[in-house]
Amino acid sequence: MNFSISEIVPATMILFAVIDIIGSVPIIVSLRAKVGHIESEKASVVAAIIMVAFLFIGNKILKLIGIDVNSFAVAGSFILFFLALEMILGITLYKDDAPETASIVPLAFPLIAGAGTLTTLLSIRAEYHVENIIVAIIINIIFVYIILKSSKKIERVLGKSGLSVIRKIFGVILLAIAVKLFTTNISDLL
Repeated sequence: MNFSISEIVPATMILFAVIDIIGSVPIIVSLRAKVGHIESEKASVVAAIIMVAFLFIGNKILKLIGIDVNSFAVAGSFILFFLALEMILGITLYKDDAPETASIVPLAFPLIAGAGTLTTLLSIRAEYHVENIIVAIIINIIFVYIILKSSKKIERVLGKSGLSVIRKIFGVILLAIAVKLFTTNISDLL
């Protein structure tokens, strides 16, 4: 076992920025208003399962459909880039139909364990040991669960302007991650 705080902390922070559960509080609040109840436990567990499964079989799935990790990472960097633009500029580039329930879809996937998160998992797997990434996933899922459970309180405490500022800060961090992901992997493709 290669547990290392020097790997767990950056992996946790990268996943935290990509998952952006704090920035998603406005989305969670609007979902709660539309559907009434959010199944926090179910969403958290399913998101964790998706992330851990993709960490182990993501490469195999990509090979099966003929895509290499670098291509997937570059494509993911575009997704992260557009997500960051949405967060920074306060615009919506992607719209989905209103869900009937809020647990697996859209919370677990794609809000928590979306394309950006899955791309990031494959990318950081090249830099960090798997056990440290799993610890980072668990830490993030615990935090996600706490945020999902207390989203009403967070909304009251931070207010709309506080949530907006936090969302923009994480948008800039996500934009930087997208640029790094792109520049790291595009050179291997060319």
